[in-house]
Amino acid sequence: MSHSQLDQLIIMANQIADNNHLDTDAESVEFIATHIKKFWARSMKEELIAYAKEGGDKLNVLATQAVMVLSEQYTSRST
Repeated sequence: MSHSQLDQLIIMANQIADNNHLDTDAESVEFIATHIKKFWARSMKEELIAYAKEGGDKLNVLATQAVMVLSEQYTSRST
């Protein structure tokens, strides 16, 4: 995936996080992670997970937490 595509993934993840604040941060993180899991292509998720694991400095806090939840889910499923 090119750098500009990664930039777009970061923007989209941050927008999802910015627009989905629920009662608690934990609920928000779970919602964001579920949304990305359901609607993003596997390659998109993998690219964002790799970016977050490398530091993910452009992701906001909730987006980072959601991506790390996804990472744990993918690791536990061995996919």
